[in-house]
Amino acid sequence: MTSPTDSAARRAYWAEQLELGYQLVQQIQSYPVVECCEPFGSLRDEAESAGVEMLFSDTKIAGELERVHWIRRGLIPDVLAIARDMNQRGWILKIEDGYRSLQMQKQLGSKPEIFDAILKKCIWENGGTVPAPDLLFRRGSVLVANVPKVGTHMSGTAIDISVWRRDDGSEVWRGNHYLEMSERTPMRSPFVEPEFVANRLEITSVLEMHGFMHFPFEFWHYNKGDALGHILSRIPGPAKYGPVHWDAERNSVEPVENADQPLRPVPEIQQEILAAIGRAGLTSEFRGTI
Repeated sequence: MTSPTDSAARRAYWAEQLELGYQLVQQIQSYPVVECCEPFGSLRDEAESAGVEMLFSDTKIAGELERVHWIRRGLIPDVLAIARDMNQRGWILKIEDGYRSLQMQKQLGSKPEIFDAILKKCIWENGGTVPAPDLLFRRGSVLVANVPKVGTHMSGTAIDISVWRRDDGSEVWRGNHYLEMSERTPMRSPFVEPEFVANRLEITSVLEMHGFMHFPFEFWHYNKGDALGHILSRIPGPAKYGPVHWDAERNSVEPVENADQPLRPVPEIQQEILAAIGRAGLTSEFRGTI
């Protein structure tokens, strides 16, 4: 059972980390990008062609949308090198997610399983009462990017990953499943068992050797060549990758206009809170907290 002291520490850590994350979000929004319009490449096809053992998630995202295991073509050699390094360690790199369109990203942020989990944590943070929509906006902006320029998946420069063992097919456990939304989500959370934090950091070291930097507030997310990658790597000068609309048939990209505007503004989030409360009334998920 969690003690009151431990619960207070967890709440304080959650709030601190998500505020730091929001500060980073604001840095990304102001960072210069000069889009190079590089097309995409298929990670699945390239791995097969290169004879590199990799896995790819086949679950749906944001409802009934297929996952897109495509990223910017210039980043694929780095991902293949990461996968080879992992194979040599007896591991298999699994790509959980790659490029997301703006539509996919917006739907993901509104997906009940994800939105309700974030809302529940914000209610917990707020002492058991429903917080103002602005808090959901800030917290959600870190956990599911709500601004195209911030969301590196929308740039085709990010991969969400897990790692599996070649010998027995078990996951290299990082303390939680992919898409955990809690105080255990940050890479170095003190509330994750030390051996699982060690797994997170060992995996991270392989990716960062090839320039894919970890997002500090999610243990599964890595990106390169975009505004966030430049900030985390301390690379000077504009990033060459920004959010794009991708035409899959032509394999061409077009920069997103008004990329600093939220996909889901605060009034829309207010409506999503009301919908979540309605769902909670049916499931008793938030009974006693609203």
